[in-house]
Amino acid sequence: MKIKSATLRTFTTLHTWVGLVAGFALFVAFYAGAITVFHHDLMLWQSPPAATMAVESIDDAQRLLDDTLREHPEARAHVGMLFPGAESPQALIYWQDTAGSWWYDTNTGAPSETPPGGGLSELINRLHFSLGIPLAGTYLMGIVSLLYGLALISGVVIHLPRLLPDLFALRPGRNLKRFWQDAHNVIGVLGLPMHIMFAVTGAMLCLLMIAAMALNPLIYDGKLMQAMPAALDTAPVVQPAGTRVEDQRLRGWLQRATDTALEQGVASFEPAYMKLANAGDANATIEITGASPGTLGPLGAVALNAHSGQVLATQLPGRRDANHATLAAAYALHFGEYGNRWVAWLYFLLGLGGAFLFYSGNLLWVESRRKRRQPAQSRASLNMARATVGVCIGFCVAVSAAFLASQLAWLVGIRDDAVSSRVIEWACFTSWAGCAAWAALRPPVRAAIELLWLAALVSALVPVAHGLASGDWLWTSASQGHWALFCIDAGALALAAGFVALARASTRRARDGDPNSVWAQRLP
Repeated sequence: MKIKSATLRTFTTLHTWVGLVAGFALFVAFYAGAITVFHHDLMLWQSPPAATMAVESIDDAQRLLDDTLREHPEARAHVGMLFPGAESPQALIYWQDTAGSWWYDTNTGAPSETPPGGGLSELINRLHFSLGIPLAGTYLMGIVSLLYGLALISGVVIHLPRLLPDLFALRPGRNLKRFWQDAHNVIGVLGLPMHIMFAVTGAMLCLLMIAAMALNPLIYDGKLMQAMPAALDTAPVVQPAGTRVEDQRLRGWLQRATDTALEQGVASFEPAYMKLANAGDANATIEITGASPGTLGPLGAVALNAHSGQVLATQLPGRRDANHATLAAAYALHFGEYGNRWVAWLYFLLGLGGAFLFYSGNLLWVESRRKRRQPAQSRASLNMARATVGVCIGFCVAVSAAFLASQLAWLVGIRDDAVSSRVIEWACFTSWAGCAAWAALRPPVRAAIELLWLAALVSALVPVAHGLASGDWLWTSASQGHWALFCIDAGALALAAGFVALARASTRRARDGDPNSVWAQRLP
């Protein structure tokens, strides 16, 4: 296929600058997104007792619900619960107080503003969705996802003429720019279908409210807020009757929801969580959400009258309206919720590959502007090199520091989830800022080598801290069949080994590579 050289130059410029503008945010999103695939495993890993705790019964969950409604009357307006099961051995209940703050509780703790053991997993999830920026961060990532899609399209146009000949061309040697270019192209092309999916679903999930507000005059006739519950939830919004009645028991609700799902043709329905509105009122509604493995968008819901058990609405796999089907498919595709553990590991590798894609893109930009005949390089190249080292490698250090802090907090006796979450966040953002400052003050190659060794050290200490805090060393986790704990610790060691390899390669490049480069180790 022949494309005009002027067209190729235009798309190359577009690809380069869109990649640079969005690349740092996408590196954070992909690296954090690779980890957040194992969101529930991280909650077990952070709280040492959770891995060996016996799974609670539905009667335990009922007791937690009764105690919460009795001790916190404001929870009657709206309360949710995660049922005990494979994802969590404990029932977890949550509600909003009159000030609008969310509270969480279990049968074994006191109410907290942070889910038990959720400080680390929630932080990683926030970094993925919003870079940790409150309010505007999610919308920013939606715009970044649109730019990401533009970079993908321009990248395909650039490489289309030689797509097949260059697909598996990985040429190591002294020409490092060519090697990085080959690696960048191979990872980008092989993962292209998934990257397109990530861009589309990421923009959809982050910009949902913006899109709805834009369509408000055309579709919702200016009544968006009234229409949103029906578009997003299953249970209809019903005003309280003002008549106090006795609600059914939790076991009855679960059985009724399961029977209804099976009657509507779902092969299986495993209740996962619920939302109860206006508890104890004649018009109380309960929405039971459950998983139906083997479907795209496996989570479906059945809404009931909490008093009579009457089925009010359903949104089940294969029987959803367009809104619910689209959102369920987008969420499942983005996070790999539609498959087994092999799909989760595939998403993990795709996440790390995506992070490498944007890191290597920055390195190629620096290398393509290198002045080959003089040792002094441009200020733009130096600044981009420093920013790439500080933001990207610094973020790797920060994430490992957050893992390490979660175990050290437990080791020194911090059991309050809110305090533990603040310690984890402080460790993450402080270490990230420190790495960025270090990279800004040091020559790029020295900062890169030093921060890579630091990332290796902090990552290697993660399983050590976990073993000291919980007694679950790698070998004990494997022998007891706690494979989620084993994989997280082993993954930290694998990342440490990868950082060591990169540090050694960077040292060789600094010593033996072309001296006219920002990555060269020049003597005074």
